[in-house]
Amino acid sequence: MKLLIDEMYPPALADGLRDAGIDATTVGEIGFAGSSDPNVFAAAISLGRVLLTENVADFARIAAEHLNAGDHHPGLIIALSSRFSRRAAARKPLIDAIAALAAEQLADRVIYLQHAHRA
Repeated sequence: MKLLIDEMYPPALADGLRDAGIDATTVGEIGFAGSSDPNVFAAAISLGRVLLTENVADFARIAAEHLNAGDHHPGLIIALSSRFSRRAAARKPLIDAIAALAAEQLADRVIYLQHAHRA
């Protein structure tokens, strides 16, 4: 999985995901900090990266409009703030949940992230 992390997340999340074997970069690292949501979504598409965000209102709509226009996208992962905290102490569950999706086909899908189940 190649992941683009929206700017509400700290850069340390990208580091933690890379440590977990996930190719992750941030909106800031690609020079899109402060960009509009449609531009961030377009950047994710052009880079072939699944977008991680907690901004469900805007990005779910953008993804739906994109698909309705007959276009495709690499995928959208929504980590609701009510389920996943951005605080450093709570970062591991978010990383684990994303890692659990690493082998899945995410193209054209909107995934509402759930906590990973432990065996």
